[in-house]
Order: sequence, then C-alpha cells, then structure tokens
Amino acid sequence: MFLVALSFAYFAKALSGSYMKSTITQLERRFDIPSYLTGVIDGSFEIGNLLVIAFVSYFGAKLHRPKIIAMGCVLMAMGTFIIALPHFLIGRYKFETSIRSSVNSTNNLSPCPARLLSPACWNYSLSPSPFPVGCEGESNLSMWIYVFLGNVLRGIGETPVQPLGISYIDDFAREENAAFYIGCVQTIAVIGPVFGYLLGSLCAKIYVDIGFVNMESITISPGDARWVGAWWLGYLIAGVITLLSAIPFWFLPRSLPIPSDRGPAQCTPEQISFINDSPLLEHKYQADEPASFLEMAKDFIPTLKTLLGNPVYFIYLCVTIIQLNSLIGMVTYKPKYIEQHYGQSASKANFLMGTINIPAVALGIFTGGLLMKRLKLSIMGAAKFAFGTSLIGYFLSLFFFAMSCENAKVAGITLPYNRLFAANVNIRTACNSDCVCSDRDWDPVCGENGITYVSPCLAGCQTSTGSGKNTVFSNCSCVVVAGLSSGNLTASVGHCPHRDDCDRVFPYFLALSVITSFIISLGGTPGYMVLIRCIKPQLKSLALGFHTLSTRTLAGIPAPIYFGAIIDTTCLKWGQKRCGGRGACRIYNTTAYRIAYLGLTMGLRTVSFLLCILGFVLLKRHLRREERSAHQVANGGAELEVLRKEEVLASNSDQSLRTSTTDYNNTERETRL
Repeated sequence: MFLVALSFAYFAKALSGSYMKSTITQLERRFDIPSYLTGVIDGSFEIGNLLVIAFVSYFGAKLHRPKIIAMGCVLMAMGTFIIALPHFLIGRYKFETSIRSSVNSTNNLSPCPARLLSPACWNYSLSPSPFPVGCEGESNLSMWIYVFLGNVLRGIGETPVQPLGISYIDDFAREENAAFYIGCVQTIAVIGPVFGYLLGSLCAKIYVDIGFVNMESITISPGDARWVGAWWLGYLIAGVITLLSAIPFWFLPRSLPIPSDRGPAQCTPEQISFINDSPLLEHKYQADEPASFLEMAKDFIPTLKTLLGNPVYFIYLCVTIIQLNSLIGMVTYKPKYIEQHYGQSASKANFLMGTINIPAVALGIFTGGLLMKRLKLSIMGAAKFAFGTSLIGYFLSLFFFAMSCENAKVAGITLPYNRLFAANVNIRTACNSDCVCSDRDWDPVCGENGITYVSPCLAGCQTSTGSGKNTVFSNCSCVVVAGLSSGNLTASVGHCPHRDDCDRVFPYFLALSVITSFIISLGGTPGYMVLIRCIKPQLKSLALGFHTLSTRTLAGIPAPIYFGAIIDTTCLKWGQKRCGGRGACRIYNTTAYRIAYLGLTMGLRTVSFLLCILGFVLLKRHLRREERSAHQVANGGAELEVLRKEEVLASNSDQSLRTSTTDYNNTERETRL
C-alpha cells in the first residue's frame, strides 16, 4: 500500500513538474520575459528544496514519515494553484500587431500609414509612440513573481517525498526486492511526465483567453511566435491531482513489520546478541524512538561530516551534479529547441515529448531495474553498467550536430530584401522607405515568393482585404519574385511554411532522441543503487536528502538560468512589451542555437566522464576495505565458535570431576573464554 501511495505521489509531482517545463515558451510570451527569467522561474522549485531538504531528510527520518509526506503533498498542491493565480489577476492578453481593422467592415486601413501623412510628420511617426492607455496605472510588480513564489512552495512541499519515501521502502522491503520496488517507483515517476506533456500539448492548443474573446478576430495561430495557450488550466488540473495524492499517507503506519530475511530470526545466537546491542542496526530495522530536537540537532553536523568524508559518495555527488546540469538544461529547453529549430508548434513539441521521448525513458529505467535484479549486479557491476550506458548514449548524441536546419527566410533579418546585395541585411530598404513602419512590431506575413516579412508595413503592402486569419495584403512593393516586376504581389497573415530540409531531418531527430533516451535511462536505477549501497544504513536518509539538496542547488537552480541566458544570445528579433521595454524573443538564429544548446549539453557530460575514472578507482579501494573487514569478522566468528566448543567440553569435564581442583578448572575455563 505504501508503494502504491508513493507511486501516485511521484506521478503527481512529476506531472506538475513536467507541465511547468511544457509551459516555458507560454510563460515567456504571456509575461514578455526572456529565456533566462523563465529559467529563474523553473529553478525556483529547487530553491524551495534548498530551504528545507537537509532538515526534512534528517529530522523526518526520526518522525512519522508517511504523515510528513502527506503534508508535503498538500503544500505542493497549494503552490500549483498559486502559479495559476496571475491569469485571474491580469487583463486579457494583447499581442503586438500592426493590423488595424476599420469598424464593421472587411476593408482594412492601409498597412502603409505614411502615405496618408505629409513628410513633415514622418519624423514624429518614426519616433517611439506614447504608451497605450492604461499603462499609467499598471502595477510595477511583474506578475511572473506569483509563478516564482508558487513554484518555490511546490519545491518545499516536494522535499520529503523522495528521501523519506525511498528510505522507507529500503528499510522495510526484502533486500532482493528493494531495487525492483525503487525501479517501479521511478518508472511511475517517468510516466507522470507523459501525461504532463500531453496536458501541456492540449492546453497549448487552446487560446489563453478562451471563452472571453471572439476567436474569429484572432489573427494568430498556435504556430505563431506570439500565440499563448491556456497555460493556467493545466496548473489547476495538476493541483487537484496533487491534493488527492496526499490522502493515503494520512492512514499509513510509522513503521512496518520487518521482513524475516532482514530481521534477527535467521541469525545465530551471537548475531542476535550483536543486533540487539547495536545502535547501528537498531536504526535500520526499527522505528526511531522519539528524541528531543536538541539531541537530534547536536548530531547533525558530525553526521554530515561523516557522510562527506566518504570519498565514493563525494565523487558520486560531483558526477551527478555535472550530469544533471546537462540533463536539466537539455530537458528544460528541448520543446523550445524543437519549436525554433524544426519549426513545430508548442503543442506538437509537447505532444512528441510526451508520446515518444518520455515513454522511452520510462522503459529504460524499468528495464535497468529489472536487469539489476536478474543479473544480481554488485556495486561495482552496477557502476560499470551505468557508466557504459551513459557513454554509449553520449557517442550517439554527437549525431544531433549533423541534423541541422537552415534559418527561416525572413526579409531584413536572415536574408536581404534584394538578394543581389547579400551582405546588406537590414530591416529597412528602398522598397519600404515610403512607409512609416515601427521597427519594434512583429506581425509576420508570408509573401507569394515564399519569404516571411516582419510586418505588412515593412513588406511595403498598400492595401488589405478580409479580417482575422483571412486577411490578405495587396500591392506589396517588397515582395519580389525573380524575373517579375514587384508591386502587384500579395502576402498573407503568418509565417511561411517551414523549410523542406527540416521536414526530412525531423523524423531522424525523433528516432535518435528515442534511442539515446532509452540507452541512457538503462543506467538510472543501477546508478541510484550505487548511491544507496555505498553508505552506512544509519546515514541513508541524510545521504539521499543531501544528494537531492546538492544536485538541485548546483544543477536544478543554475542550469535553466545559464542555458536560457546562452540561448538568449542567439535571438535575432525581440518582441516589444505593451508598456515599453524588451519582451520575449520572436525568432532565433537556428545555427547558433543548435551549437550553443547541444555544445553546452555535450561539454558538461564530457567533464563528468573524466570524474568517473577517479570514481572507479575510489570505489575499488572502498570495496577492498569492506572485503578485509568482512574477512576479519568471519575469522572472529570462527574463533568464537571454537571457544564455545571448548567451553562445552570443559563444562562436561568439570561435571565428572567433583574434586578439590574445581576452583582451578573454573579459573582456567574463564581464562580461555
């Protein structure tokens, strides 16, 4: 029952966590923030862990673990609801556009307003326009702060689930089943993101203000860089599921019956006496007696020093921190990479992550746990298995560099208006010089020549007909087809279809992504068991908690931030906030994005492999010391058995000799003992 309850809690927290990552681009566009700020929001979950995880892991192991997990699930649900709160506090979403429709007519005003102005007014029109009505009273506090604080609360609530839940299973499960049970829990934890990304895909298709706006008046589609889906809806659903996951833990006991193969039932009398007198094994097999807070606090620092003094644990910690920097940065921005590099919508990118990539990870983790149980891998065998799978996945990942796409054809940004002057890439040129256009607008249109233009004004379009998504712009002076004169060509709303070369490469990218995800995930459970088995039993909860604390502090928090900051450097065109200031990025240099994103991911993994070599050396020394200690204990047990037999013989001899030498014989027997 505890395994089922913990699996559901893992599912709930994984669903809400993956849904957060699926809404990265939605949050960027809704709050007009760059990628590094969404990285700060994503990393705030780990900040919540940082605040309490060391103390929860240490003190929680001495208290009622299931009830502490239940309280954590309630806090996670509250944090998830707070994340959705800004949607109900701010007004309707207004995206930037230069299309101005006349009232009650399908005939629009000229996209080229300068033709209606005298040259004396041009300088005024080219200057930044005043802020829109309502900006004066708008709060200076950015609404993304609520998302940040809600995610911090989610992190605080998630703290006890992993260290207390895993240590509870390992304490009361049969030793040969512990790895399999942990593999099951981790598999369920990876199934959660499947539904999280599918939920993200569904919500990304729905317009953010669905039910409050006339969808026929919306000129953008889900593939547009300004589209924002109903990001808030998924957080409400995830919050309800997380709240339900807390219920079973309130009814579970503090401790469970000890399995017969892990208790003293099958031990010799000497081992029974040792177990009963040993405080080390008392923690392993029995629930801790209540202790005062001060007594527990006194032991915290010495216990932590003992834990970090284990060289195998310390190297394992360093390796996982570096590898998780690579993994977290890659996973956080992978949907965005699919959107920007391969021209897919946010909905489709999330759908592919949920239906193709994540199931491969779940299958890999489950298979790894099953193989460890079937092969009965030792600590060294598990370490070699995890290292080998990671190395194979590393070499396969190098092929991602070859799966490239060209930049989207956007006039004035990625290519010149006139291809005869290829070196001159400027957003303004002779064909739109008669139009007073804003350089800040991003309202792309697709010309008949297959090239995207930043706005109908910059395309030199003079008239437009239709409304909404059916708007057609005519007499576009910048839309030129080779061999034909310009001036009579049209443009339609939105980006031009993506490049043909990407459509051919994208299936191979997905296939390789699935294969590498499966292979790397095979080493997940064996690698985790190395962590559990290389430490003393009484340090298990603290070791798991401190491992989670360190990886989330040094990987979970900084990785999304510096990955996002590096991705921001590849932006070619920034959006504009409604009340002034730089908004979210609208288009990236795909070549620079690919090199920065993949290069940083692979570089971090390269460093981690170098540390693994040192880790294997230390692990061998650690195992040799344990073998010598076990050999000494075995020899001591044999000597004790010989002495016991001698005692029995001496006792029989004493019973047959009731003479005056009794005192002497008793003294001799005591000396031998």
